[in-house]
This record gives sequence, structure tokens and C-alpha cells, in this order.
Amino acid sequence: MPRVLTLILAGGKGTRLEPLTRDRAKPAVPFGGIYRIIDFTLSNCINSGLRQILLLTQYKAASLDRHLNLGWRFLNREFNEFIDVLPPQQRLHEFWYRGTADAVYQNIYNIERCQPDLVLILAGDHIYKMDYSEMLRDHQESEADLTIGCLPVPLAEGTGFGVMQIDESRNIVEFAEKPAAPQPMPDDPSQCLASMGIYVFNASLLYDELCEDATNTASQHDFGRNIIPRLIGKRRVRAFPFHDKNTGRRRYWRDVGTIEAYYEANLDLIAVHPELNLYDQDWPIRTYHAQYPPPKFVFADVGIPSPRVGHALDSMVSSGCVISGGEVRHSILSPGVRVNSWAVVEDSMLFEGVEIGRHARIRRAILEKGVRVPEYDRVGYDHDQDRARGYTVTESGLVVVPKQK
Repeated sequence: MPRVLTLILAGGKGTRLEPLTRDRAKPAVPFGGIYRIIDFTLSNCINSGLRQILLLTQYKAASLDRHLNLGWRFLNREFNEFIDVLPPQQRLHEFWYRGTADAVYQNIYNIERCQPDLVLILAGDHIYKMDYSEMLRDHQESEADLTIGCLPVPLAEGTGFGVMQIDESRNIVEFAEKPAAPQPMPDDPSQCLASMGIYVFNASLLYDELCEDATNTASQHDFGRNIIPRLIGKRRVRAFPFHDKNTGRRRYWRDVGTIEAYYEANLDLIAVHPELNLYDQDWPIRTYHAQYPPPKFVFADVGIPSPRVGHALDSMVSSGCVISGGEVRHSILSPGVRVNSWAVVEDSMLFEGVEIGRHARIRRAILEKGVRVPEYDRVGYDHDQDRARGYTVTESGLVVVPKQK
């Protein structure tokens, strides 16, 4: 087997996810109650047998670094297993990372020290399950120089991805990064074939391309905009379709780059049969578990005129939560949340330590860590009032309550 080194790019600003990324990097944003976004990529690596990982950080990385130290320090250095966090060191020049390719180039010495045959490059801000060993095997067997993970997306969404055209052997013949007019797939004009931001490079090719790109003053130093287009037609660049082997349907993959996409991906988990199954013991998603007691549901007072019943329906409730006479519907509660008597929470996400006061009502909202909602307050009912209080309100009416000062 070839030696494989995995690089995870986790340094993006995540500005479209503000205010959730005001104090943390995008991969450190909570997800599904108990997880962080980065946990999905890291779990895929461990479950795929990949245990030599370099994680490249940059903006607001303290929260991410703390999470990794708490939950991801179980690999054994004596067996050459590691997850090393690499912040920008300006070793080669005085710039911060200027693009995805430049981030890798600035760490080229750390990569070379590991002496890999193949380099697997991943993004740390997507939600999915994937066995990377399948893609690595396909790359080897086809004798490709570069393999790119891909999947169909609606044509209208193609402007946000790298879009490719392939031949009958899955060789990529055209590649355009975030094109204004994406080319549709020949067999489905409603969709285009999009890059997942997952790359398998032969290490020697990667070194050569990064060094050439670094000296090009006209380059944006980006894989999608510069490195990949330059290789099309010169080297064997292939696509690896991310689909189910039996049904042929695309597998679950979500780019949670906006508040709307992030919210929808979280609420996907509440479905009776979710596409992304967190309860699959054959492919566990690892994370750090804080020391909280089990969740508790109290009060079953059905008296007249104001019944007080603590319960949650169609929801995910994490450890340490207390539903004290309140009602939770179609929502996700992170650890340590308290919902007090006669309060109602629906279609919402509550981060760690949130407390909902008596008789308060929360609808279609994301509440940041430690937020306290006063008694009788309303969030998500009057958007003008929500904006006046400094909350973010999206076009669809989703409300985000930031951390309280």
C-alpha cells in the first residue's frame, strides 16, 4: 500500500456563517447538538484507516484547537499516528495563507518530512460520510496523477462550485471554478458535475505544481482556480463519483457555508430515517463529550387552565438538558440547555448552556452558546423587533441570536 498523508484545510473565515463564526473558525461551529463540523471529516479519516493527518488552521482557531485537544488526542505517536495542527508560520514568506494552494505550499516541508506517496486534501467544513480508501484505491488502479471527488448538484447551485466535464473513462476534460454559467451534465441538463473539494495527488506532482504556482505572481494560489485547470490536458486528472455503489444515487454531502444551509443540514438529522445516520455503529462520528448528566424531563401537570408538561417531540436532546415543564418540537438542543415551564421551542437550534425563561416562545431560530431568553420573551415572531435587538434575520426569516456580552 502507498503511504498516504491527509491534509485538512480548516482555515477559512466562514463569513457567510456569521454571527456563528464571529468567535470561532467555521470547522469549530457546533453541529447536531454534540458535534463540531470538523468531527465529520476527522471521523471519515479514522474510519478509512487514515491516521497521519495535518490540519491547517488560520482564522479564530482557538476554539477549534481546544476541541481537538479535548477529543482528538487518542492517536499514538509511537505508531506514527498523529493529528498535527499547523497554524500559518510564514516560513516561506511574510504572507498569511493567500489561497488553498498557498496554504499547502507554506507547509511543504512538513509534508515532505512525512515522505508520502499520495496526498489526500480535504476541506474541514462539509457534512458527509465517506470511505476515502475507495477513492485512493480508484486513484491507484487508474494510474491517475490527480483524482477529484465529485457529485451532481442542481445547475443553479453550480456557480458556487468547481464544475467539470468528463469523458466515458471519467477523465476530466474541462474544469471551471465557480463559473457564471455552469455547463450541465450531458445526460441531465438540470444538473452539473461539481467538485467536492476532495483531491488525491501523487506527491511528486503536488510538489512540482505548488512550487511553480508560488512563483506565478498572476496566480490566486488556489487549487480550483489555478492548479487544477493547468493540469487538464497535461496530466491524467480523473473524477471519482460520490454515489452509492448499489443504487447509483448520490450520497449525502452538504456544504454548510450559509446560515440557511447550516440550519437545514442540522434539521435533516431529525427525520425519522435521516440520510445522514448518526446512529450507524459501523461508521461512528467521534467527538468530545463533556461531563454532563443525562437529559431530564420534569413536570406532568395537566391541570386547568395552564397545563405544564415537560416534553420534546421530533427532536434531539443532548446530555445535561432539563426540559422543566416546557415544550420542545422539531428542534436540536445542545448540552446543558434548560427550557423552563410553559416555554415553547419549535424548529430551532439551541447551543450549549442556553436557558429559555418561563412562557417564552422561540420559533425558527438559532441561539448561540449561553444565551438567556427572559420570561415571556419572543424570538422569531416579530422580525423587525428581532433586527432592532441586533439579531441576524435571513431572507427566509431564520433568526440567529448571537452570544450575549
